Amino acid sequence: MTTASDSLIAPRRALATRNTTVARWLARSLAARGVRPNTVSLCSVVFAGVPAAAFGTSPYVSGRWRPVLFLVAAAGIQLRLLCNLLDGMLAVEEGLKSATGDIFNEVPDRVADVIILAGAGYSAGLAGPGPILGWVAALTAVFTAYVRVFGGSLGLRQHFSGPMAKQHRMFTLTLAALLAALEASLGLPPRAITAGLTIVILGSGWTAARRVRRIVREAQAR
Repeated sequence: MTTASDSLIAPRRALATRNTTVARWLARSLAARGVRPNTVSLCSVVFAGVPAAAFGTSPYVSGRWRPVLFLVAAAGIQLRLLCNLLDGMLAVEEGLKSATGDIFNEVPDRVADVIILAGAGYSAGLAGPGPILGWVAALTAVFTAYVRVFGGSLGLRQHFSGPMAKQHRMFTLTLAALLAALEASLGLPPRAITAGLTIVILGSGWTAARRVRRIVREAQAR
């Protein structure tokens, strides 16, 4: 997340992973090589395309390659999250924030959410409810982010709370992809991705409602 600490549009999400030795080393290494936060933000969309493609291709692949595609999808999701971690660290910890950082903080994130979640829906094929669930999950994910940023646009706090914030959505879908790989390996019916998307939809709706409630309370208290 490329941020400016005094911005109303893109304050920082509290992440314990920023304090890990590996994350700090990666951020310092990228900064030393001249990599800028906005570049990393754009890379997150590239990495998001990996699970989207893997999910979308999986219905048309059989045998041992089908579980491999789900494992690739899980790895791509985590690489997307790594980019989201490092762009913010480059911006703040390494002092490389820019005037356009807030734009690159938000837009690539929304694109990545949509293509990953919608792509996951197509992993079950076109005949079932999967594609609809994927697009609904993408819509609710974007809506939760919209509510957060809308609160900031009113001069209020931006709430990153869950239970289905970005990192929770991606954890849920990563776990679903790993379970889908197991299902494919064992020849079981493909239920994991459908279940994961359903959880994302329900959790995102709850999250959006909680954020709206907090915004209303803060607006009334001003």
